[in-house]
Amino acid sequence: MVSGPINDSAPTPSWFTPKRLLGLFCMINLLNYVDRGAIASNGVNGSQGSCSESGECTSGSGIQGDFSLSNFEDGVLSSAFMVGLLVASPIFASLAKSHNPFRLIGVGLSVWTVAVAGCGFTFNFWSITICRMFVGVGEASFVSLAAPFIDDNAPPSQKSAWLAIFYMCISTGYALGYIYGGLVGDYLNWRCAFWGEAILMLPFAVLGFVVKPLQLKGFAPADSGDAHPISEVEDTEVSKGKDVNNQSINTHPGSTDAYSNLSQFSRFLKDMKALLLNKVYVTNVLGYISYNFVLGAYSYWGPKAGYYIYNMSDADLVFGGITIVSGIFGTLAGGYALDVMTSTISNAFKLLSAATFFGAICCFGAFCFKSVYGFLALFSIGEILVLATQGPVNYVSLKCVKPSMRPMSMAISTVSIHIFGDVPSSPLVGVLQDYVNNWRETALILTSILFLAAGIWFIGIFLHGVDRFDEDRNHQIATTESSETTPLLHGKISEPSEP
Repeated sequence: MVSGPINDSAPTPSWFTPKRLLGLFCMINLLNYVDRGAIASNGVNGSQGSCSESGECTSGSGIQGDFSLSNFEDGVLSSAFMVGLLVASPIFASLAKSHNPFRLIGVGLSVWTVAVAGCGFTFNFWSITICRMFVGVGEASFVSLAAPFIDDNAPPSQKSAWLAIFYMCISTGYALGYIYGGLVGDYLNWRCAFWGEAILMLPFAVLGFVVKPLQLKGFAPADSGDAHPISEVEDTEVSKGKDVNNQSINTHPGSTDAYSNLSQFSRFLKDMKALLLNKVYVTNVLGYISYNFVLGAYSYWGPKAGYYIYNMSDADLVFGGITIVSGIFGTLAGGYALDVMTSTISNAFKLLSAATFFGAICCFGAFCFKSVYGFLALFSIGEILVLATQGPVNYVSLKCVKPSMRPMSMAISTVSIHIFGDVPSSPLVGVLQDYVNNWRETALILTSILFLAAGIWFIGIFLHGVDRFDEDRNHQIATTESSETTPLLHGKISEPSEP
């Protein structure tokens, strides 16, 4: 069979280099999590109003005080962000098959910028809840597509380390958010914290539209106007009214559009089925859900728990400092350790289960200490171990599927760990605390769930996991062989294939 030539060359390189791309994505990721940390800080989140036994009442502070929120409503506010993220993540991942992924990131960051600025103008619980939902929608494009771009352009021997650097921004961003929110909330106003974030993100949103779009491995070239997976290009040509020999087929425009929509939905269902039948992927995500249930509640309630358990007047700064140091050392150590061990799915599961198990022991023991110094020392060690999982867990999600499935893999992983993890954990921990009225007991109960995560990831060691990074290469049609060039820096024009 002879097919007409398809221009699958990568675009002429812009000012991007792989390291610049990594730096850009790290800055965006950092700002995303600064926002999450800021809204959880005592300076922005604030506290409820209270009345003493003598009848003397004091007004609350921050969002919780201004809008008179209960602990449950406060937890819902955190989860509202996730609603937008959960709904939009699979949509953006699916759109990546028909639109340029880099431009989709620009669209998402624009929505994020407007929504975060809007948080500063809210006037009650429902208005800020709606704005937080749209913040999640804006972030959805980035969390689904950034990791595959990094995976494509990282040096082969340092892929885990580069992913670790990227995901290090999660804990570091949260921590900087605690500090940033605490300082801005105390010295200015909690609304100013959101306006500052929007101003910082605006240049990155604009950049997503003005730079030359980049190409993802497993997809048609970014400048071809068609971002379908290369293994699906032939089907796409048929749906557009051409046969495989580049002959025009006389189709009605309406039927073509209907066929295209049906084909896109069919691909989505096919991708979902493939992920659900992938035992390695499901095991990895189940462990990640349990892990994120704990980490989500830690990040939101941590400063407040520290304030009440150990009377930390500067809990935002203390938790922020611990998380920055632990996040940097832990996340980088986890990525580099996997590279040293030889990056395989089995080794990733070994690292995940061991680090989480020993980290859980340290964190659980830390909350048993009555001394604040003993708590800080053991909790810091526990956080280093627990945060060492960020690189390996996402390495598994990227490597256990073929390249064209990576955006959907990351999107469904993100949806799952939030909808079953930190979305319910924040309000549930709030309800638990309202019931037991003891932050130490609440923290111990929450921390014990980390042992479940370690157990699930331990099972993954015995599963047969194969790195499928080059699998799409075996399914390309003849005209797309040259699309397997280095995605960012090199490109060449393909020649027509011979029969």
